[in-house]
Amino acid sequence: MEPARAAEWQKGDFLVTTAFARLDLDAIHGFLRESYWARGIPRATVEKSMRNSLCFGLLRGKTQIGFARVISDRATFAYVADVFVLPEFRGQGLAKWLMECIMAHPELQGLRRWLLFTRDAHGLYQKSGFMPLAHPERVMEIHSQAIYARQA
Repeated sequence: MEPARAAEWQKGDFLVTTAFARLDLDAIHGFLRESYWARGIPRATVEKSMRNSLCFGLLRGKTQIGFARVISDRATFAYVADVFVLPEFRGQGLAKWLMECIMAHPELQGLRRWLLFTRDAHGLYQKSGFMPLAHPERVMEIHSQAIYARQA
């Protein structure tokens, strides 16, 4: 669900926007289908996931260079997913800024719990306040790791 009015943050040549119309689905799908967490994901699945999330596009001009989406009831809980910055733009603090924009979004204030999964970006997310689970024994999951391979 897209917010009633798009939020935007500008930093030099870069823009973070929640305006769905400004997102480049092909570029986002192109990255995600090669990512370790969503390898082989169908384009239709990416589009559906975006339409049902609050999406944050990181742009340089009109070019999509990064992305994140938040799945949330916008009252108590949010899950951060599909965060990326293209390799050629890494090392400039853009992922940190993207997370700052997410955490500052007016519709995501006052939430009781945030969650995300990462294989290798713990330091990035710790800067936004994320910590390892205090009680991992309370968390349960169903994880269909090869679901996209089965759909092909």
